[in-house]
Amino acid sequence: MHLDKMPIPQHAGDASRKAVRFGFDRFGLGLDMKFMTGLLAAVVLLAGMGASQAVVRIGEDRGGRIGTYVDKFQDVRSSGEMVIIDGLCASACTIVLGAIPRDKICVTSHAALGFHAAWDLDDAGHAITNPEATHMLYSMYPPPVKKWINQRGGLTSRMIFLRGKELMSMYHPCYLDARASSSR
Repeated sequence: MHLDKMPIPQHAGDASRKAVRFGFDRFGLGLDMKFMTGLLAAVVLLAGMGASQAVVRIGEDRGGRIGTYVDKFQDVRSSGEMVIIDGLCASACTIVLGAIPRDKICVTSHAALGFHAAWDLDDAGHAITNPEATHMLYSMYPPPVKKWINQRGGLTSRMIFLRGKELMSMYHPCYLDARASSSR
């Protein structure tokens, strides 16, 4: 699982845009409105949080063992940390949707959730669907996600992806661009 604890990200301004000069920009630094808005949002967000509270960023996580993710996300839930989904969160990683309160999750425009049935390996090393684990996984999801999965035929061996406008309609967008300050 790819969980990076990082400070609240700040968005660097886009230098290609026309700079809007402010009275305090007497040094001609060319501070633009997008940068100032991002900086102000970060200050407001930080002011509302305890100094020790961090953000957990999930990106490019292909999943793994269900039990490992249940444990890790319970720890994140207990910490009260915000979760930013910024990239792929597939398979067991999607347990985050049931383990973390909805108001503690935000998604970026790069977020994509991948769902499929749980599976085990048989004696010959072939993947076989595990109906009990699939049911357990499905039961963890919030109702809007379950409805979306059902409309696509349920959890099967085929991966289905929730992203874009559909995902943004279920979860809050992240107001700060997590990619701007993340190190991959």
